[in-house]
Amino acid sequence: MLNPHVRRAFDGTSLAHLATVLPDGAPHTVPLWVGTHGDRIVFLTGPGSRKARNLRRDPRVALSLAPEDNPLEPVIVRGRVVEWLDGDAAWEIIDRISAKYIGAPYPREEERVVAVVEPERQTVGVG
Repeated sequence: MLNPHVRRAFDGTSLAHLATVLPDGAPHTVPLWVGTHGDRIVFLTGPGSRKARNLRRDPRVALSLAPEDNPLEPVIVRGRVVEWLDGDAAWEIIDRISAKYIGAPYPREEERVVAVVEPERQTVGVG
């Protein structure tokens, strides 16, 4: 279950930072758009992107963001990608995420998928 503060942060428009593990064990981080879907966190990516390849090999993630309304109270989630969505199911989520960031549906020029993250640890504030 998502902590209400975590849900509010991930439903806002702050960019999150995603950390994954490269094949050699080194960390890989990227900023990205995020949202929630039920009690899970979702984000979009290209199916062949570095982050997607990392996560198909090792589904562990760390996500962090600084909420717009209180950037000094960071939100950090660790978990695993438990599902990949594509097709219409993915585009419904992608367009919802895109609408909150840019006010319009996501362009259809490139293939996109949605990673669904099951949170295992949630932290609000410095702790």
